[in-house]
Amino acid sequence: MDTTLQADTTLLGDVPPIVQYALQAGFKAPRHEVRVHHVQPLTDGVIEFAIIDPYIARHAQAGQFINLYSHDDMRLMPRPFGVAQVQGDVVSVIFAVVGEGTEEFSHMRQGDTIDVLGPLGKPYAIDMPAHYVLVGGGLGVPPLIRTAQLLRQQHAEHTSTDTASRSVTTAVLGYRNVHFADSMMQAYADQTLSIDDSQGNVIDVLQHDIAQHITVVTSDERGSGHMAVDEQGLPYVLLSCGPHGMMKAVAHWAAEHHMQCQLSLEQRMGCGYGTCVVCTVDTARGRLKVCNDGPVFTREELGWN
Repeated sequence: MDTTLQADTTLLGDVPPIVQYALQAGFKAPRHEVRVHHVQPLTDGVIEFAIIDPYIARHAQAGQFINLYSHDDMRLMPRPFGVAQVQGDVVSVIFAVVGEGTEEFSHMRQGDTIDVLGPLGKPYAIDMPAHYVLVGGGLGVPPLIRTAQLLRQQHAEHTSTDTASRSVTTAVLGYRNVHFADSMMQAYADQTLSIDDSQGNVIDVLQHDIAQHITVVTSDERGSGHMAVDEQGLPYVLLSCGPHGMMKAVAHWAAEHHMQCQLSLEQRMGCGYGTCVVCTVDTARGRLKVCNDGPVFTREELGWN
């Protein structure tokens, strides 16, 4: 299923004209110019960067990303960042200053302009009622904040009697040192647990705080499948984003505990929408593009069982 921007022509009044024209002609939203809302350091070298973009704000799904483009024509490739939060028409991402592109973005100010494309990529599947465990490491945390935000919105849309349709969200966040995103996550998740390298790692948290609440039940009529559920009978679904090694360990932990698991890969990209074939990875379905076929894959697709 193609989950990049669709030709949705509703509520176009405050959308940039170039986006309006493309959508009305049946195309996806193109690269377009937007204004910077704010640029705010969260800790040393980690920046929250926010733009004003009504279209992306309305359409950014859990785990999707946007491309930001440098003003320097010598920096041809965009920088992809997972959407961290949406507040009204304001869309924020979080990044570390690690090169010339992110250095440029970090010095921008409110009212400056920048080109953007998105939202892009296949999102997390969060439609079914479940106990979602969001496991993030470092700069893999931001897309999970948006995921928790959307789960919170889904929760708010259900009536008080519609308990069967509710989901629960537990966030497990790992940091090198400063816990820079805890307060953002706490605004949306039912429970936020975090740890840094001086204390341990996310597997320690999963084992200590999640494993003890798991009950394993049969998941099919033949009794051959198993599924982890919580005390309320909600199935556990683990969603993860972060360093490759961390996610592999998380995927193996999920498999051992009979949890469904979806993982958002971080991969060097060129175009961000499937043309350049820079970001391909080997999967059980052959070589796939992280930008278009992902970035979200199941543990079975990646063979991380």
